[in-house]
Amino acid sequence: MSNPSKASKPTRWFGLFSRRERWGLSLRGWLLLLGGLITLTLTWLFNIQPFLAQTHRLDTRILVVEGWVHPFAIRAAVEEFKTGHYEQVYTTGGPVVGEGGYSNDFNTSASVGAELLIKAGLPADHVQMVPSQTSGRDRTYHSALALAAWLRQHGRGGCRVNVLTEDAHARRTKLLFEQALAGVAEVGIVSVPSPEYDAHRWWHYSEGVREVLSEWIAYLYARLLFRPETGAQP
Repeated sequence: MSNPSKASKPTRWFGLFSRRERWGLSLRGWLLLLGGLITLTLTWLFNIQPFLAQTHRLDTRILVVEGWVHPFAIRAAVEEFKTGHYEQVYTTGGPVVGEGGYSNDFNTSASVGAELLIKAGLPADHVQMVPSQTSGRDRTYHSALALAAWLRQHGRGGCRVNVLTEDAHARRTKLLFEQALAGVAEVGIVSVPSPEYDAHRWWHYSEGVREVLSEWIAYLYARLLFRPETGAQP
């Protein structure tokens, strides 16, 4: 009697295809898989915004403000300066978007941010703009490189800084500043909540969806794909 396990398998198309038994998910298996996917989705939904909008202050007297931030963050920066007992504020940023690239230091986000901080009440002698000449891609990283160069040139290496930025941009900002300021300064981060949406229900607001999803994609790029340029200059 022939062994059933060695019986020839049904074939089609001149033996190019054969039929074999395979395992598949049962109804219970599909329900468990669906439940797992729903759990992962809800976990991501409720935790991604707080993850991106990171705040981790260091004990320092130096505050760095990204010059492109909106008026609500400028007001928060003034309050942070006063309550945090800072002694110096640096504003960073490259050429103003839409102006066609670098023309001079006063046509940069760093200059705009410094002017707004002074108008909002900070003493001018406590505000120092540190402009970057680089426009286009990786603006945050090149702004941080310019700050690193300024700190080295003025003998401020080995310090600590707290960088203030907006909302879900914070974790990516911290990552890129840490890369640019490696060996120059230790980096803390202050995230200013956006008044445009409720951070606990961000998916109910178009502004929240745009902000969180775009920053999540940008953070993944910065974490997984971005490679600092060797010998990059601000």
